[in-house]
Amino acid sequence: QVQLVESGAGLAQAGGSLRLSCAASGGIFSRHSFGWFRQAPGKERESVARIGWSGSSTYYADSVKGRFTISRDNAKNTVYLQMNSLNSEDTAVYYCAASREWGQPGRDRNEYPYWGQGTQVTVSS
Repeated sequence: QVQLVESGAGLAQAGGSLRLSCAASGGIFSRHSFGWFRQAPGKERESVARIGWSGSSTYYADSVKGRFTISRDNAKNTVYLQMNSLNSEDTAVYYCAASREWGQPGRDRNEYPYWGQGTQVTVSS
């Protein structure tokens, strides 16, 4: 069983930056793919960024491509989401998710059985 704890969220100005962290425990970190998802009020939860086991494969939603960077540190059991050039449309609750062992970093939330509690990101214009 994998437990995930997000941190680093909060309030940012438009054009600013934030970095989210997701600390994992309870599993063999390097065997899991990870994803960052977000859910804005009244909207479906959507994939933002995903990363494979080694970190060499990364995928981004079109809306964040070139602004967000997902990375992982297998020695620290932590996944990161660096968010730059933030705008009001990035305001949402952000969730970290882990795949099953050796799972692919898919876009479908149903491919991720393990979820963090979510953390609020608010961008003010």
